[in-house]
Amino acid sequence: MKKRVMRQDAIRRIVRAERIRTQRDLVERLRAEGFVCTQATVSRDVTEMGLRKLPEGVYVLAEDLHLQRMISELVVSVVGTGALVLVKSTPGTAPGVAAALDGAGLDGVLGSIAGDDTILIIAADDESAVRVREGIDKFRGTR
Repeated sequence: MKKRVMRQDAIRRIVRAERIRTQRDLVERLRAEGFVCTQATVSRDVTEMGLRKLPEGVYVLAEDLHLQRMISELVVSVVGTGALVLVKSTPGTAPGVAAALDGAGLDGVLGSIAGDDTILIIAADDESAVRVREGIDKFRGTR
């Protein structure tokens, strides 16, 4: 039971951070992190976790689908410095995008502030900020 929970936590982190296209890719990434598993095991995890494939063939967590749609349609740019990430969106949409980002419970995010077309995300540290930027870029399809 504990191994399954740890493996699924790793899957969640990997899928959020990388563009995983196949279960075989996921098995290889898990093995690189020290998990011993088969494609059949990963297939069960994918079903149990409710992972979905985007039209471009990349796995996404079911709970991130709403966030992915909002980001791909409404976010214009993402930049960062240190532990801060600045997200520009189309006019009037920043509060909704910020709410979706907050609702996703992204690791390392302390909070966000939204204006009309700008969101400031405060990360716990520089590394967390980089992961947040990369995740947003992944959902935008630019990574």
